Amino acid sequence: MNEVRRLRLRAGLTQDELAERSGVAQPNIAAYESGTRTASPAMLSRLRAVAAPRPSEVLAENRESVLALARQHRARDVRVFGSIARHEDVSGSDIDLLVRFDPGADLFDLADLTTSLEDLTGLRVDVVSEGGLRSGPNPIRDEAVAL
Repeated sequence: MNEVRRLRLRAGLTQDELAERSGVAQPNIAAYESGTRTASPAMLSRLRAVAAPRPSEVLAENRESVLALARQHRARDVRVFGSIARHEDVSGSDIDLLVRFDPGADLFDLADLTTSLEDLTGLRVDVVSEGGLRSGPNPIRDEAVAL
């Protein structure tokens, strides 16, 4: 099995979906997979990038573990903001989370939670404490949605 097909199948994508994500015509994807055309190193890199799961997919697959880690680090009310909340995340996007920490939680809880979530997901994670936001209208709070 060639690399393009392996990438596509591992990502759970059809040829049409890989073509749409990558901007490469579906017949070219088929030709790469059948071996009638050879994908250049640049093309393989492009296809690898778009075949990687989007952060929203990784987050959805690990939802319960994310919530459990939050509880372990004294955080509650986990919400997503940024590109994931806007349904605009792409492979390479980070995960932005807004949380409410329990009384007595400190910066170590925030740092440890961030590290634990990055270890779990394999992605860059930004954790923002709601307590650190100014009161009143706030774009982070306004777009945040429950995990």
